[in-house]
Amino acid sequence: MALFLLLATSIGHAADAEDTRIVFPAQTSQGSLVIGKVPPASQVSYAGRDLRVTTYGTVVFGVARDEQGPLEIAVRMANSRSETVRIEVVARQWPVEKVDGVPPKTVDPPPEIAARIAREQAAVAAVRQRDDARTDFTERFIRPVEGRISGRFGRARIYNGKPGAPHSGMDIAAATGTLVRAPASGIVSFADTDLYLTGGTLVIDHGHGVSSTFLHLSRIDVAVTDVVRQGQAIAAVGASGRATGPHLHWGMNWFDVRIDPQLVLGQP
Repeated sequence: MALFLLLATSIGHAADAEDTRIVFPAQTSQGSLVIGKVPPASQVSYAGRDLRVTTYGTVVFGVARDEQGPLEIAVRMANSRSETVRIEVVARQWPVEKVDGVPPKTVDPPPEIAARIAREQAAVAAVRQRDDARTDFTERFIRPVEGRISGRFGRARIYNGKPGAPHSGMDIAAATGTLVRAPASGIVSFADTDLYLTGGTLVIDHGHGVSSTFLHLSRIDVAVTDVVRQGQAIAAVGASGRATGPHLHWGMNWFDVRIDPQLVLGQP
């Protein structure tokens, strides 16, 4: 988020004058989380959704893995003046990743198991629709666990020779039982120790539709509605669900848009 597009009618205002700046990055990557600034009390929309605006004018949204751009953000200020901000999208390369040794029943499940998977995934998707006024997403995110990155966001995956959905997060290899810490503050919106595909599954809502999801956990140490602080121990690494070994899968979402945790961390 280092390169910014600034739209302003009066940059030279006195310090106590009304802030009319509209600030967004001039370009961003596929899978990114975009934070912008608009005049307080503005109405902002992107991709058919009205964005929540903080009292000081911050807005946030996510850019999908396959978004081509340019993005268009409509801003209507309190004085009825309107601007449309356009952001160029930088395309990324998505290598193919082969994952072998996955339990066959998790790759090609029988009908009754497929129905269970659909129910469980719908339950997780539902909590990602929260639009709390919390502003925890503005914290500088930290890694939930240290370790080697064993899987990267967005890569096309082939499980036991069968094509699957692109990888939805960042995998960090770590020993079973390693503590998982909250990458940013938030409220626990989902916790279940036994989902079929993802095993121990935990979701923390950071506000404005931004959430973190942690998969394959061996233990969950918090409960739904718990408020957690950045750095707090929330769970332990495991290999539950569809996993070939102990690791933490950390995914991030803006509502139903999956975003890349490594970009949020600001790491290559």
